[in-house]
Amino acid sequence: MIIDTGSDVSWVQCKPCPVPPCHAPNGSLFDPAKSTTYVPFSCSSAPCAQLGGDGNGCSRSQCQYIVRYGDGSNTTGTYGSDTLALAATSTVSKFQFGCSHNEDGFDDQTDGLMGLGGDVESLVSQTAATYGKAFSYCLPATTSTPGFLTLGAPNSTSGFVTTPMLRSKTAPTFYRLLLEDIRVDGSPLGISPTVFTAGSVMDSGTVITRLPTRAYSALRSAFRARMTKYPKAPPLSPFDTCYDFTGLDNVTIPSVALVFGGGAVVDLDANGIILEDCLAFAGTSGLSLIGNVQQRTLEVLHNVGQSVFGFRSAAC
Repeated sequence: MIIDTGSDVSWVQCKPCPVPPCHAPNGSLFDPAKSTTYVPFSCSSAPCAQLGGDGNGCSRSQCQYIVRYGDGSNTTGTYGSDTLALAATSTVSKFQFGCSHNEDGFDDQTDGLMGLGGDVESLVSQTAATYGKAFSYCLPATTSTPGFLTLGAPNSTSGFVTTPMLRSKTAPTFYRLLLEDIRVDGSPLGISPTVFTAGSVMDSGTVITRLPTRAYSALRSAFRARMTKYPKAPPLSPFDTCYDFTGLDNVTIPSVALVFGGGAVVDLDANGIILEDCLAFAGTSGLSLIGNVQQRTLEVLHNVGQSVFGFRSAAC
């Protein structure tokens, strides 16, 4: 399952689901007919009304959901509840989730999605009584290295740098933080604070970080100035700063650190700076996002109850 801090509704592929879009040979489809504890919500139920914009009407008196993601992918199906087993001794009764009967835009490695956003439908909100509305994860640099997802806050925040978590009542799903500057090889870019006043969304479901246009332009210039010994390569959308490292055994790239509110400095792993031989950032005139590439090897703590982010380096 994809872990996504930028959405709330969790879902799994369910029977019946045609192939395509479902991919039974690569994973088991959940069959609600074989579960004695599965209950589809009625169209007039409170959980159905709670879906808001994720609601998709009614079918055979059962509540329907639809979630559309920023990359164009989507899922639709029946909204219901069942007992969720998180560990051998931890279960969540009447866990609300989507039974996906149709999906588009997901690869054959995906059997579903775990919504870790901040609204009421998310796993975080539904398990708040047990785990205190906190979780952390570490996304590994390569597929050969394991990462982890932990529900609940650590006993100690030793080794973490912390920064305030910003929330909005009009967009409760998103966890924002204030990016104040960027350092390249230890040198601050000196970006005006007004560039970042809207905050940036921490989003594990988005691949790359998208910075305000002015901030990205400053980062790109500083990065290019330190990479002049390497030949350039054609742009690879959405990246516009790419290099040809053919035949090179050792490549030295400048360090990049993100400076957040409260003075938290987060040094990015090399795998969070370069992706497919390109600078793994892009500019945007819209919503600023901190994507999952830049989060690689960091333990990223979301202590939603305390409104705090934490970052611990080299965690996986």
